[in-house]
Amino acid sequence: MIQINGTISLAPGTIANSPETVEAIKTMVAASRAEDGCYTYTFAQDLSDPDTIIIYERWRDQEALGAHGKSAHMAEFQKVMAANPPVGRDLRMYQTDDGQPL
Repeated sequence: MIQINGTISLAPGTIANSPETVEAIKTMVAASRAEDGCYTYTFAQDLSDPDTIIIYERWRDQEALGAHGKSAHMAEFQKVMAANPPVGRDLRMYQTDDGQPL
């Protein structure tokens, strides 16, 4: 399994003042969750910094992640993000197992 964790920092006020960015995020999450091989796909707003998005993804394998990167909804999402480019990004990819409940 592949897990992606990290953050994307947007310019100050992007979330509050750019409803098209928020809608693009919601659309991206919904479409990604429906993809074959997607186990988890979550974007969350950092409560201490509202312009930081926390990302958590889990994919069956590299093939599923690769298809995600080439999807139509990814292309649309990237267009919206290009209009409001992130000011920072820290994403990490991990090879992992299914873990165990705590």
